[in-house]
Amino acid sequence: MPPPFGPPIGLHLTRTAKSVGRAFDEALAAAGGSLPVWLILISLKTRQLGNQRELAEAVGIQGATLTHHLNAMESTGLLTRRRDPANRRAHMVEFTQEGEALFHRLREAAMAFDRQLRSGLEQEDVAAFERVLATLARNVQNG
Repeated sequence: MPPPFGPPIGLHLTRTAKSVGRAFDEALAAAGGSLPVWLILISLKTRQLGNQRELAEAVGIQGATLTHHLNAMESTGLLTRRRDPANRRAHMVEFTQEGEALFHRLREAAMAFDRQLRSGLEQEDVAAFERVLATLARNVQNG
């Protein structure tokens, strides 16, 4: 295989991902949230999650990290937690009205950000991009 003519693709991907990630964080912050809060809210909204353990798995974080975020979200009135009557060791997590309102603001911010990212791209471009990302992920998994 010939040497690359530019920077390694992984470096280019990493730099772009960091730039896009920072911009997305800023968009969520402007709407009153953060990426962890958005991930928790959207997971609660779109999945039937029975307890905090399932929520941590859905968000992709450790239970202790989730507990930290949930404590902060509960103290600011975004959600409530109560013991699961069927399993007293488990907590059920539910939105408050404030949490529901923040979910909608963050959803609008996320959708606007997605429209910004897609600007100037045709559907075929997006499909090709998604195929390339899937190939990169497979290449990493296959070593």
